[in-house]
Amino acid sequence: MNGYVLCYLIEFQVCCLNRTLNCLMNYLAHAYLSFGNNEILIGNMISDFVKGKTKFSFPLNIQKGIFLHRAIDSFTDIHPVTKHAKQVFKPVTGHYAGVFTDIVYDHFLATDEKEFPSKALENFAEKTYEILNSYTVLLPAKFNRMLSFMSSQNWLLNYRFTKGIENSFAGIFTRAKYLEKNNNVFDCFIKNYDTLYNCYQQFFPEVKEFAFAEYSTLIQG
Repeated sequence: MNGYVLCYLIEFQVCCLNRTLNCLMNYLAHAYLSFGNNEILIGNMISDFVKGKTKFSFPLNIQKGIFLHRAIDSFTDIHPVTKHAKQVFKPVTGHYAGVFTDIVYDHFLATDEKEFPSKALENFAEKTYEILNSYTVLLPAKFNRMLSFMSSQNWLLNYRFTKGIENSFAGIFTRAKYLEKNNNVFDCFIKNYDTLYNCYQQFFPEVKEFAFAEYSTLIQG
């Protein structure tokens, strides 16, 4: 196998693993951008656990939630502000910079008092777990197994705390085949906190507007 093919295969595997890591780590925005619709929420949360034509086995509105999740991911990946934010992590994480950036976006959403004033995040997290648990018969087996950890450890609320972000980063190192554990990543987050916060401030209103437009089109269709 020549070097070019090997590099291509590694990049392809990293890309696939990035999607897997995103589905394990990056939930708050997808839950929030389901706009209070239970079946859209289910699809939005399970999307990365649903492969190929299996999405057509779900009720129509859950299929629409799967589509919405993927539209949000695509919008996020190509957004110029996201590309700028990734540069903070790229020197120490390489191809995995996008995974860390997504987690950081969820941290700033969790601390955003315009979106979650007072106890709103606690209430939102509790309601989200309640809805997800009411659909366990439809959820993919891997997601169901993970849901017990998500709810018992209150992942959605813990995005608010830097310790929760540190734990999320540690989880990436546990799962990422081509990424060695590196304490500099969390240090990078702390040192560039204001820069990353500014990226979130620019990005989130735009992804929210985009997601709502997509959601409205899907619901009307």
